[in-house]
Amino acid sequence: MRTLDDPPRTAELVVVGGGVVGAATAFEAARAGLRPVLLEARPALCTLTTPVAAGAFRLQFEDRDELELVRRSVEVFLSFEEATGQDRYRLGVRQQGYLWLTTTEEGAARQRELVERLHAWGQSDVELLSGDEVRARFPYVGPEVVQARFRAGDGFLDPKALTFGLVEGSGADVVPRCRATGFRLEGGRLRAVETTRGMVGCEAAVVACGPFSGILAAGAGVRLPIEAVRRHKLVLPDLPLVPAEAPMTIDEDTGVHWRPAAGGAWALFTDPATPPSEPTMDVPTDHRFAFDLLDPGSPHALARVVPFWRRVWEHGAWNWLLQAGQYDVTPDHRPLLGRTGVEGLLVHAGYSGHGVMGSVGGARIVVDDLLGKLAPEDNPFRLDRDPRAVPPPTL
Repeated sequence: MRTLDDPPRTAELVVVGGGVVGAATAFEAARAGLRPVLLEARPALCTLTTPVAAGAFRLQFEDRDELELVRRSVEVFLSFEEATGQDRYRLGVRQQGYLWLTTTEEGAARQRELVERLHAWGQSDVELLSGDEVRARFPYVGPEVVQARFRAGDGFLDPKALTFGLVEGSGADVVPRCRATGFRLEGGRLRAVETTRGMVGCEAAVVACGPFSGILAAGAGVRLPIEAVRRHKLVLPDLPLVPAEAPMTIDEDTGVHWRPAAGGAWALFTDPATPPSEPTMDVPTDHRFAFDLLDPGSPHALARVVPFWRRVWEHGAWNWLLQAGQYDVTPDHRPLLGRTGVEGLLVHAGYSGHGVMGSVGGARIVVDDLLGKLAPEDNPFRLDRDPRAVPPPTL
């Protein structure tokens, strides 16, 4: 990784966006023999959306295509220093599992059906646990839980270390404080990326700037079905009530989830009713989010299935802080990967909340498409797919 004061006049490949998705794109491009230049609008990489992520990965998906994509990412996560050829940034993988809890028979039936499908797709290490089995293994789980699904191999990682390690491994030239503003086209082909600090001549570029991807692509006449949806992360450091060895724990009936982090926990939830908002570099926080999760009287309370969160609320003196970012959401909640109608211009965006875990696998698809190694019919995430073909996931 080399940081430049000014963008180069030409580049073999320009990647727009310095979060984890752009970093993964640069990494996979370099592995394929390309020399990427990474443009980031802000003064430093990984400072907007990626740091607000849950920092976790799982192989429990309702969609087989996305499962296969994340499997490719996890292969890199589990051998990160070796795969990236660097040891400056260590991923800190902790395979503590993902535990999905339900309190209803309807939820239990859906879990049984999904676990059966996952086993058929080769993910045979996903377990179904009865309520009593859950509490025997995870004593903090409440009596309301009737069943859970669990995979011990799922886990946590540091999303900032992931981003910087991928860029370091790519050897990319990085240009901070350089916002891409548009593209120069000739005869339907990309010729350059326009930026706030000059033009970068190129014949290939990847739009990988999260919620801003739709705005940027529109400058080339490419419409991306992406909406920005605000998400929050509640950070509760130094909270000894949280078991440090706990898995990611999800109330599958509500979507509320938490994981051990920073000596305490990170808690997250995005209400499906949250309306889209304009992409912004300054995502505002809403104090009501913390109360929605911490107040036991809330329908989205953490205490609904894990009683020790009631004690956190009753004690009252624990510190917390809020972070906010934006999901880049597509109609079917699947990413947009690959070619656009402009020759040489590709997209890597639209993860709808799964960008950290999908980043490397998605980047491989984008780079293969760029190099002509992937037929359109073999890319289930291509931009011209029918968004109605796959039902949106429940979480």
